[in-house]
Amino acid sequence: QLHVVDSGGGLVQPGGSLRLSCAASGFTSDVYAIGWFRQAPGKEREGVSCISSSGDSNTNYADSVNGRFTISRDNAKNTMTLQMNSLKPEDTAVYYCAAGSLLFGRCSVIPLLYANWGQGTQVTVSS
Repeated sequence: QLHVVDSGGGLVQPGGSLRLSCAASGFTSDVYAIGWFRQAPGKEREGVSCISSSGDSNTNYADSVNGRFTISRDNAKNTMTLQMNSLKPEDTAVYYCAAGSLLFGRCSVIPLLYANWGQGTQVTVSS
């Protein structure tokens, strides 16, 4: 059974950094995507970033985080990391890691492609 666990949230000042981790296990396929999503109070869940399991480890970022966030994976540890730099108050949300399918061989931040979700971790950016 596929199992996803996300962690690493916390409180940080604007301009600071945080690193989120996602541990996934129980994959039945070698081809999959790992995505990060976030949901702020009163707002819809939005895609943040994703990475594929394929050899090229293709990635995708939302425009709002491009250049500030970096997603990576450690195959030996079967973990994925979201490094978040230059954080802004509008980045405050519950962040979720999820495992899902590729779209035409590439990862996508469309929530409907993801069937297995972590429990979420709170990220608060405030002075």
